[in-house]
Amino acid sequence: MTGRRCLIPRPLSRARVVPIASAAACTAVIASLLSGCGSLPGADSGEKDPITVMTWAPEDTKATNMPGMPAMAQAYARWVNSRGGIRGHHLRVLTCNERNDSVYAAQCAQRAVDEGAVAVVGSYSQFGRSFMSPLEVKGVPFIGGYGASDEEFESPLSYPVNGGQASLLAGNGRQLAGDCRRVALVRPDTIQGDKMPSLLNSGLTSGHRHPAKDIKAPEDGTDYTSEVNRALDGVHADPVVYGTAKAGGTADGSCVSASLGDHTDAFFDSFRRLQEDNLRVRVASVLGSVGQSLVNRTGGSAGPLEGADITGWYPVASDHRWDPMRKVITDFAFDDNRIDPADQGVQTTWIAYTVLRSLIEQLDDQGTEDITSHALQKALDRGDRAVDTGGLTPKLRWRDEDMLAVQDFPRIVNGTVTYQVVRDGELAAARQGFVNVTSTLERRPSDD
Repeated sequence: MTGRRCLIPRPLSRARVVPIASAAACTAVIASLLSGCGSLPGADSGEKDPITVMTWAPEDTKATNMPGMPAMAQAYARWVNSRGGIRGHHLRVLTCNERNDSVYAAQCAQRAVDEGAVAVVGSYSQFGRSFMSPLEVKGVPFIGGYGASDEEFESPLSYPVNGGQASLLAGNGRQLAGDCRRVALVRPDTIQGDKMPSLLNSGLTSGHRHPAKDIKAPEDGTDYTSEVNRALDGVHADPVVYGTAKAGGTADGSCVSASLGDHTDAFFDSFRRLQEDNLRVRVASVLGSVGQSLVNRTGGSAGPLEGADITGWYPVASDHRWDPMRKVITDFAFDDNRIDPADQGVQTTWIAYTVLRSLIEQLDDQGTEDITSHALQKALDRGDRAVDTGGLTPKLRWRDEDMLAVQDFPRIVNGTVTYQVVRDGELAAARQGFVNVTSTLERRPSDD
């Protein structure tokens, strides 16, 4: 973004300046210039115009909260600005509480436009229909959203860094297909939740398994006893194998996958109480609904998540490729307890800002000093250089030829996931490297 420049009169030639007589006048002029523009002309010739961006996410709501995303954005800005900015451009980060509300999502987007943001970066919202429209009207790119809304994978102004919930669920289905003959999916009773069964089933059927039993649940529930019972009933073998989890009984081939965002912990709290009277079944989820903090809260290696199959977008949190992010958090987050380096929201924001930085550097290499929303959009669409995220994702480009042929999600350019497992109370890699679920997504049947 470029701000309004002050018009400063050309100084008189040195021969005409009368030092003593004009001292007071010069002082007044200098004071006026400083108050109007903030600096003398030419005082900092190496500094370029600052760049304004926005990051939004829901905070303090009854549903899913992602406070670490705007906190990570602010820490990132402090880091790059301490180094002189990105190629001389200081980064100004606006943040907004989206509140899990369509009206507030639209207001955040409008505020980004009104305050001159050249991009929205590393943000979370389920209400793509509300926030994309104001951005599209003004041509503001949406870079590296979390992937919680369909519009992030449809709008030509959206540039996702992951495959969203679609890739996670398809990947989770493929991960479970190896050992699970019967699967129940516990998911929110929402419009977004209605898409989940077909996505999980695409992974299951690619592994020659039957579709999962669909268990709808309230997105903001506090007790999931009914849903746990329905899930366990749906996956127990017939005839019933006798024994209980407490006595060491297991229901081989029976699995329950739960994806309820922040309320997945409430589900597994109910699950732990009821599991004692039932055969032990294998559990699963996706990162974002389950993370290391939830594993710890539910008892670690002695809790219900021990042995759980977890699907994520990125390498496991202990991977050395996250070291640069961890150092920035340590040095510039100032003990901000909103930031969990193992949280996929925080990780997505870091990757999104890595993309932004790469784009600004590319534009600077091409001699572009005026970093506008249009300049960023052109650079993204042109894709002269693939963006290297340090191995946290495959290299990223958003040219037409990079878009995957995924029904309902035409903007996906990264169809990879990672398989993780809870082992001895810690999330660990279940398989090295990325798993490409593009073909699974492309073969997914319609939800209609």
